[in-house]
Amino acid sequence: MNPKKLAKLNMVISMAAFGTLSIFVRNIPLASGELALYRAILAILLVAGFLAVTKNPIPLREVKKEIPLLLFSGAAMAINWILLFEAYKYTTVSLATLSYYFAPIIVIIACPILFKEKMTKKGLLCFIMSTLGVVMIIGVSGFGQSGTDLLGICFGLGAASFYATVILINKFIKNVSGLHRTLMQFLAAIITLTPYVIATSGFHIMELSSFSLLNLAIVGLFHTGITYCMYFSALKELSGQEASILSYIDPVLAVLISVLFFHEAMTILQILGGLLVLGFSLYNELGNK
Repeated sequence: MNPKKLAKLNMVISMAAFGTLSIFVRNIPLASGELALYRAILAILLVAGFLAVTKNPIPLREVKKEIPLLLFSGAAMAINWILLFEAYKYTTVSLATLSYYFAPIIVIIACPILFKEKMTKKGLLCFIMSTLGVVMIIGVSGFGQSGTDLLGICFGLGAASFYATVILINKFIKNVSGLHRTLMQFLAAIITLTPYVIATSGFHIMELSSFSLLNLAIVGLFHTGITYCMYFSALKELSGQEASILSYIDPVLAVLISVLFFHEAMTILQILGGLLVLGFSLYNELGNK
C-alpha cells in the first residue's frame, strides 16, 4: 500500500474511533482536566513502550528543531480535550459534536492562506455540502433549549478552535515521524495538565469503580495512544483539505452513537445530513473520472 492510501486508511480508522469516544467518557466520573491527564499518561506509556520494544529511539537532533511546535501543539491538544469533555457534560453528544466540528471549517479556510494549497472546485463543493450535512445532522434540535446547552456549545466551540490549532501546527512539523511526534505531544499535554489538575479538581482516580477504570483504560490506550499515532501519521501525508473532509466521519458516527446508546432523537433531516456528509466525503476520494 502506497503512503497516500495508508495515510487515508489511518485517518478513516482514527476518525471512526474518535466518533465512539463519548460512550466511554460518560462512564468515567472524573473532572475533565483529570480525565484528560490520565488519558495522556496512559497514551504516553503505550507509545513509549512500543518505541522501546521496536528499538526506535527518539531522533534528538530532529526533535530538537521542532520542540517549540511540538510543545505548543501538545498543550493545545490538552486544552482541546478538557473543553470537549466539558461539552459532553453540559449538552447532548449531537450538539457538542456540531460545535466541535467547526474545526474542519477553520482548517479548510486557513490552509490556502498558511500553506498555499489550492482550493479546487471539487474540494470546495465537497466542503460546502459536507458542512451543510453536519449542520442538518445536529443543528435542528438544540439552540435556546436551556442554559446548559448553550454552555456546552461554547465549550465545544472552544475545543474546535484548539483542535484546528493542533491540525495546523502539525502541518509545520516536517522532520519528526508520527510516533515520535505523538510521544512529545503527549508529554507536553501532561506538563500542561498536571498543574491545572492540582489547582482545580485534584486527584480522585482511587474512587473509581472497576468499570470506570476499564473505560479509562480504553480511552487512554485505544482512543488516544493507538489512534493518535495513526492520526498524526496520516496528517503528515495528507493535505489539510483531504484531512478535513475525512474528519467528517467522526461526527456522523457520533450522531449514530447518540441515537443508539444515548437514545437521542434523530430526525429525517438529520439522516439526510448524514447522507450528505458520507456521500460527498466519498465523492472527494474518488478520481475525477
